[in-house]
Amino acid sequence: MKKHTISIAVAAILGSLPVTEAVAQQQGAEQVEKIAVVGSRVSGRSAEELPVPVDILDAEALQNTGQTEVGRMLQAVAPSFNFSSSSISDGTDALRPATLRGLGPDQTLVLINGKRRHQASLIHINTSVGRGTAGTDMNAIPAAAIKRIEVLRDGAAAQYGSDAIAGVINLVLKDSAEQGSAALSYGEYSEGDGETLNLDLNKGLALGDEGYLNLTFNYRDRGYTNRAGLHGSCQFPGCTTLADGSLLAGDPRELTAPRDTFRIGDADSRQIALTLNTGYQLGEGELYAFLTYSTRDNESAAFFRHNANTGGNTPLQDGDATIQMGFLPKINSQIDDVSYNLGYKVDFSNQASLDLSYTWGENRIDYETSDSINASYANTLRYEQGMSAEEIRASIPREADAYGLELTLQTLNLDYTKEFDDFSLALGAELREDGYKILPGEEYAYRDYDTVNGVSIYSGMSGGVGSEDASGGIQGFPGIAPASSVDETRNVMSFYLDAETDLSDNLRVTGAVRFDDYDGFGHTTNYKLAANWFVTDNLSLRGAVSSGFRAPSMQQLYFNNIGTQFVVNDQGVLVAQEVGTFRNDSNLAQAIGIPELTEEKSQNWSVGAIVKLFDEISVTLDYYAIDIDDRIVISNRLGKGLSSTLDAALDASGAGAGQFFLNGADTETRGLDIVSTWNTELAGGDLDLTFAANFTDTDVVRLFTPQGSGLETVSVDQVFSEQDISIIEEWQPDSRLSLSGLYRQDSWDMTLAFNRYGEYTVTDGGMQTYGAEVLTDVRFRYHFSEDISISLGANNLFDVTPDENQIGNSRGGTIVDAQGNVVVSSPGIFKYSRRSAPFGFNGAYYYVGVEYRM
Repeated sequence: MKKHTISIAVAAILGSLPVTEAVAQQQGAEQVEKIAVVGSRVSGRSAEELPVPVDILDAEALQNTGQTEVGRMLQAVAPSFNFSSSSISDGTDALRPATLRGLGPDQTLVLINGKRRHQASLIHINTSVGRGTAGTDMNAIPAAAIKRIEVLRDGAAAQYGSDAIAGVINLVLKDSAEQGSAALSYGEYSEGDGETLNLDLNKGLALGDEGYLNLTFNYRDRGYTNRAGLHGSCQFPGCTTLADGSLLAGDPRELTAPRDTFRIGDADSRQIALTLNTGYQLGEGELYAFLTYSTRDNESAAFFRHNANTGGNTPLQDGDATIQMGFLPKINSQIDDVSYNLGYKVDFSNQASLDLSYTWGENRIDYETSDSINASYANTLRYEQGMSAEEIRASIPREADAYGLELTLQTLNLDYTKEFDDFSLALGAELREDGYKILPGEEYAYRDYDTVNGVSIYSGMSGGVGSEDASGGIQGFPGIAPASSVDETRNVMSFYLDAETDLSDNLRVTGAVRFDDYDGFGHTTNYKLAANWFVTDNLSLRGAVSSGFRAPSMQQLYFNNIGTQFVVNDQGVLVAQEVGTFRNDSNLAQAIGIPELTEEKSQNWSVGAIVKLFDEISVTLDYYAIDIDDRIVISNRLGKGLSSTLDAALDASGAGAGQFFLNGADTETRGLDIVSTWNTELAGGDLDLTFAANFTDTDVVRLFTPQGSGLETVSVDQVFSEQDISIIEEWQPDSRLSLSGLYRQDSWDMTLAFNRYGEYTVTDGGMQTYGAEVLTDVRFRYHFSEDISISLGANNLFDVTPDENQIGNSRGGTIVDAQGNVVVSSPGIFKYSRRSAPFGFNGAYYYVGVEYRM
């Protein structure tokens, strides 16, 4: 096993400098990665010479998972990382929340080649893990472009700025000037859906004798999955409730109506991605750049609108619904993500370096709602244009552009490092501009044609049919009106200083301080101190203490709309509700005294140990504590009747309920990370074993509402519901354990991995704890030559699914005909929890792939 050494300050490990290669100490010829501390067949997972835990996950480790998405790859190999699934949660269906150490998606900083990555423009508004937060789209970067992923599992805001409360994830792009590969894989789930075709092309090219150009192309086509239960409630009017609770069908169409009306599972998705990474020796330094681009089309489904839904599928003159057999609205999103970086780094003869770089990034999501209607528009066609029911059905639009979201990030970095005999120094400055836009949709997508200035204009005109006051906006995913459009920017200025020194032969100490000044809430200063004590050659102890912060995201500051959310009422029934999300400077928020958002503040400390046994086994243990004050959370959906001030504000807005972003919670997180590796020879081959575990517990220790606001008379338990607290504390597994082995012999190798997901609890009209489950992944690869290989594998080999859902269900019931024969009997459409599913609920996935290495 080769041992690598650090040659830069801890401050520059992940954030300050572009990742390059340096000359090793061994005879001055061996090249190593500057941050790669341990190298072996299994890439060193924890950087043993650092005072904080860092996982180094190379391209082979990611590939051996058999996954095609970076988020799923990370979840398979890094137990502290969670990539939860939810369904019928609007944009969250297509862009999943990624979390570290059980915290929020926005409390982990993501970097590309050590440069700050922009967030996704989506904010998770519906009820899912990460509700009220905005994270980074981990799947926008193709895995084939990644050389390694570095996961810093420690608070690092003092080093890298906002968001790094839970840690830092750095994606390092491939930089080979010669190597390349072409890989094609196909797989599907055991139920025959979710067919996935993935094509990767990567090639490195030399730019003369002084540079490289590495190019990657990815095409991924993933079909949707569906694990919905049967529609057991009545779809047509006229049902009668019998003494035993069953329903007697009235309309004869009820007896033959389709019962697989919902689509609950992964969204249909097609992505094209391109990545370029380049460097060229120019003068005394290196000119470097990277470009990433991806475009992804997704289609997910909303709630089925049946015939008897008079608000969403309004009856016409003949008394029948506009769409007689009902309709399933589709949410179509196009996610375009692009970034580029240009920089120049020069190394001086006195062991100093200077790095100047500029990075720009943008994430844009455009939503279209299809296979739907604006129910209120049917009234316009009827009462204003005098159309017949037949004419309305033939002419009513079925799709509309809902709205667009756009987030941009520009950063200018200047970094300087200097190496002394026993001291390292890094300092730098950053200028940043955040931008955020909400682009309004078509009128048909958002307008309520039944209402003018808050007054119904068709009330009582139906003659008993019931078409007045139908729901406005296109059903399933309503649009955003021009009045809610946004175009905002924010400037940030930062300075940092890092230092590292060896106080003795066996004690290394590091420190960092950072100053950040934001438009809006002002400035903040944060620090970090860390140390590593090399007790013996086989034992070292490490620890760190730091303060941190997370600035309010642009989405939390400025997102606003009024849309339909399905919530559980006091009777435990899932009902539709028009909910407004109001920005803090809106008229409604100001009317009830909601204050401006300020930064979240954290205190982190950790202690750990690294133990080597028998020269082949390495074990690391790290205990951590993360206390966050003034955590930004989104409130409960507050309806009328709580306060006169709120009632008046809601009346003026046109929403039935409102939710707001508030600094409203203090939380405490405690956890333990364990990583152990063992490399040995077995039966003529090489065996590499890795055991990793994460145990995390987060508690909300205080909830509060703003002093002097119109919410002071409202109970805190109403402003923040039991479900809001549960999302933070319980919706992610309390533990993750993984045991994986890679065995190589001659021309074949095999990967076998066991991943255990611990218990998690969901509150959704009731409370249910979902038990721990173990998933088994296996991958077999045969090399026909040095260049060509074929692989077969299965993820979740034994078709494990979460416990079946017992709460928050919908559309359940038993329907019988006139003779008492059961037409359908179903507990509901949500066979599994749609709110949180840490490993999904699709079941076993089988795949085959072929790879050619150039």
